[in-house]
Amino acid sequence: MHRNVDESVLKDVAKFEGVDVEFLLRGLSSGRIILFGNVKRSFVKPVAIGEGLFTKVNVNIGTSGTVVDLGMEVKKARVAVDFGADTIMDLSTGGNLDEIRRTLIEASKPLPFGTVPTYQAWIEGVARFGTAIPSDYFISVVERQLRDGVDFMTIHAGVSRELALKAVRGSRLMPSVSRGGTMLAVWMLENASENPYLKHWDYLLELFREYNAVISLGDALRPGTIFDAHDELQIAELVNNARLARDAISKGVQVMIEGPGHMTMDRVVADIKLEKSLSGGVPYYVLGPLVTDAAVGYDHIATAIGAAIAAAAGADLICYLTPSEHLSLPNVEQVKEGLIAAKIAAHAGDLVKLGPRAAKSDAEISIARAKLDWSKQIELAPDPGRALAMRTQFEGNLKSCTMCGQYCVFLLLEKYLKSRKETTLNELMNKLEVSRSYVL
Repeated sequence: MHRNVDESVLKDVAKFEGVDVEFLLRGLSSGRIILFGNVKRSFVKPVAIGEGLFTKVNVNIGTSGTVVDLGMEVKKARVAVDFGADTIMDLSTGGNLDEIRRTLIEASKPLPFGTVPTYQAWIEGVARFGTAIPSDYFISVVERQLRDGVDFMTIHAGVSRELALKAVRGSRLMPSVSRGGTMLAVWMLENASENPYLKHWDYLLELFREYNAVISLGDALRPGTIFDAHDELQIAELVNNARLARDAISKGVQVMIEGPGHMTMDRVVADIKLEKSLSGGVPYYVLGPLVTDAAVGYDHIATAIGAAIAAAAGADLICYLTPSEHLSLPNVEQVKEGLIAAKIAAHAGDLVKLGPRAAKSDAEISIARAKLDWSKQIELAPDPGRALAMRTQFEGNLKSCTMCGQYCVFLLLEKYLKSRKETTLNELMNKLEVSRSYVL
């Protein structure tokens, strides 16, 4: 249960989501809904994630070990805020990680901010101790980041030493594509020791409860190719994460579970249902899923396809991918492209999952399109600047667009449509609701 939530915050969130406060409170109490807000942050936008709510989108930013340009990462954060991200995560692995994190928290205001503390624990720990990093060092880094005001963290507690051994000795094409999960796997194998997050699990829960932060149970063994999807390793880790999630909720800690990864479209709905069934409805944070491995340079599109299906089936938070996934650290423009693709996918899923509650912008654009109201269509576009540039890319001040020109259907029918009654938003919403009742 989220602690110390101001009643006005709950009312604002409920109004935005189109639900009542009691619905939110029931979801928060059961662990089916989470609400971000580290007690160390003076202000964070109240973003709720979970059952019956709009699908949210996360943007990953951060330096790499080879490209450290904090100025570029700040620009990425501002683009993410400006183009409608719901949460931001810092995945930095190069440079002064404390300085970078604190700078990006500031640049990401007012959005909830997440990290993967394993990165910093491994990078600093190896520099100090080699691979013999003390297990409690991983926890000390978590505590340091919580003090900075991090709202949620990926904690790879579901990958046990036994699963790490199976991953490297088994027949998987890609044993692990999770950077943090692989760091932990190597630590466990090098030190013949169990996962430090499991060893110190009860203390971790105390920390997250104290700071009112969210544990995002990482998927160290997510499939990195469609050929590894839903194998023993992925399912075993999901079972572990579901058990840990239920334990966290019983002890007053907010939690979500991270999911795949690569899998073909026919597996996506089953994956969402499995996570919800095993965990009792804990919010599911999915990376994609990428529905093909063959979209190099366009992985944001492969992700958007999987994300739309996942959102419609009940996924709660979508982690975007950029066109440069598997190729490069993204630049600012690629971050924007990936975010917009993911937001379109999340919205498309919500039209199925939530129906008319999610359809207001579709109705507004449809009415504007039928009236050839270009300014309204551009205003409502995901990227108005891009839409305007396309609208004006060829000469001519046409009432229609330059694709149809004088043969625009609305111009051809214009004299017959003048006496028609204008369709209202409510009429379109009712029409959608009726049509959904036949489909569902």
